Amino acid sequence: MKKDKKLGIEAEKDEFSEWYTQIIIKADLADYSSVSGCMIFKPSAYAIWEKIKEETDKRFKKIGLKNVYFPLLIPESLLKKEAQHLKGFSPEVAWVTQAGNTELKERLAIRPTSETIMYESYSKWIRSWRDLPMRYNQWNNIVRWEFRHPILFLRTREFLWNEGHTVFATQKEALAEEKQILGIYDEILKDYMAISGFISRKTESEKFAGAEFTKAIECLLPNGRIVQGPDFHFDGQIFSKAFNIQFLNKQGKKEFVWQNTFAITTRMLGIMFAIHGDDKGIIIPPRVAPIQCVIVPIFKEKEKGKVLKKAKELEKLNFRVFLDDRDYTPGYKFNDWELKGVPVRIEIGPRDIANNQVVVVRRDTGKKEIIKIKDIEKKVEKILDDVQKNLLKKSEQLLKKNTVMTKNIQETVKAIKDKKLIVSEWCGNHECEDWIKTKTGGAKIIGINEKKEAIGKCVYCGKKAMHVVWIAKSY
Repeated sequence: MKKDKKLGIEAEKDEFSEWYTQIIIKADLADYSSVSGCMIFKPSAYAIWEKIKEETDKRFKKIGLKNVYFPLLIPESLLKKEAQHLKGFSPEVAWVTQAGNTELKERLAIRPTSETIMYESYSKWIRSWRDLPMRYNQWNNIVRWEFRHPILFLRTREFLWNEGHTVFATQKEALAEEKQILGIYDEILKDYMAISGFISRKTESEKFAGAEFTKAIECLLPNGRIVQGPDFHFDGQIFSKAFNIQFLNKQGKKEFVWQNTFAITTRMLGIMFAIHGDDKGIIIPPRVAPIQCVIVPIFKEKEKGKVLKKAKELEKLNFRVFLDDRDYTPGYKFNDWELKGVPVRIEIGPRDIANNQVVVVRRDTGKKEIIKIKDIEKKVEKILDDVQKNLLKKSEQLLKKNTVMTKNIQETVKAIKDKKLIVSEWCGNHECEDWIKTKTGGAKIIGINEKKEAIGKCVYCGKKAMHVVWIAKSY
């Protein structure tokens, strides 16, 4: 056996920034690239993204969305067509200005989002009410040249996502899509990634540039920061008027269409790793895990053939299974797979073979269980299901335990220092929103809770409140 290489996380989860970087690098999920702010997805992380993409896409197609692909490069003249949209993205746009030795006549933006390039075509394709609804989606990459400190998965200059761009004849139809899309995203987060979040409506200053309103599923990390997850933007007729997307209705009159956009990104991977990970490494929910069970054979050299033969039989289990027959000690392998977050470890040695059993270890709790080989399929299926449920339960508890209510700015400042998510009330005044950010050292109104009615006073100015809101620091 080879000597054990140095493994393990050398920071605790409470030291979030260092811990998070270590779990991503040491679990072999990603690496830095020579392009500042851009990362490399390694096979495990990319396989998780493929699963998220597959399940989301399946649900999109079921409700009638069709996949398309539009160019990566967008002429500057198109990007300028909707003023608020351009203003929102211009600081982050990367430009192509030269091809070979020839300077381009018009700058080309590297896709920060695709509204402008897509809607130019929509204006040509849509003529009649018979052409609607048009529900298209892209799976692609995006470049936004952020100048803040990059964080693997959570904040990078290039990331992967879906971008849905749908068009309807009526406002009612467009608004009805919100529940469908956010429902799909919520299902993916809860049922596959084991993440519990909450839906907020963004304030005017925080909404998507060019939207009437934005709603998002917000996720709380263990360090008290919020990360915006999947989102839905009701664009109304803002883009249809800018790009002249009109149709003849059934009465033969011209109308502007109603539009939505929505997305889920690879940022969700970082959220998942951060929420579920522990001091040993990451923990991957079974439904998205590239490897659900790892088999670790334990033997001395003279027993190797017999043990490996039995281990290979177990490899045929009806799960995503990997047999670790590498030339390392069992202890090294245990630590390695704990670090990489595989949900279940199956140990088998000569004594186990003699007793027709295996030892099964759960990654989430570390609990060991001796299982008869004849029962392994049924038992492991139950364990995987229980791990999935337990991770979601822990995510729900994280959110509940770290949410507090405040009535004034002093309580809010203290709660932010304690790394809490705050529920409070706000008068709706933009100046108060800015002052909350200033007084708390960077925390902001994450969004409005539309399910609750404000009954008290504004957390900052003390005037009658208009909205119940969440306040926290964010990425």
